[in-house]
Amino acid sequence: MAANDGEQRTRRRLSTAERREQLLSVGARLFSESPYDDVWIEQVAEIAGVSRGLLYHYFPTKRDFFAAVVERESERMLRMTAAVPGVPVREQLTAGLDTYLEYVRTHAHGYRAFHRADAAGDQAVRRVYQRALAAQERQILAALAADPEFGALAGQRTDTELAVRGWLAFTTAVCLEWLRGGPGPTREQVRDLCARALLGVLAS
Repeated sequence: MAANDGEQRTRRRLSTAERREQLLSVGARLFSESPYDDVWIEQVAEIAGVSRGLLYHYFPTKRDFFAAVVERESERMLRMTAAVPGVPVREQLTAGLDTYLEYVRTHAHGYRAFHRADAAGDQAVRRVYQRALAAQERQILAALAADPEFGALAGQRTDTELAVRGWLAFTTAVCLEWLRGGPGPTREQVRDLCARALLGVLAS
């Protein structure tokens, strides 16, 4: 019995980085399953097997914790939708949108809460939101600049940036409407709509 207790203590002895990642992983799951107001810090601490005080040591407030979860998920989304060098944008667009929409579907509550918090003017989440959008914008612009079909758009930098920024806002609005459920477009239809919108705005 003593040996088992020792093994359990050993398994729980995580580094600072590992513990932080564990807490963020628990938070990502809970915020994807429930609205922001229904997630309690005590619940996160219980699932992670730590005290509430330890969680607050890493994240001073619940909003700080939520902002960190959103930032982690934003970074993961950027990695998942990163452009593949040498592959035309048109070929990557469908696959990238499929990945994005799957993320939206499986993290519906977190996705909605993220955008609602930004609209409400919460500064902590707003900063994360703006950084995430800027990173997505840079990633798309870099992919366009590297594609022979769209490379000439680099010479119209301001117009292209505005077009991409507008497309990101459009895609967000479409996704939020799609998450309402009920009779409406399928994921494939949403994907194709967003793909046509980007190609159309670039061609205009």
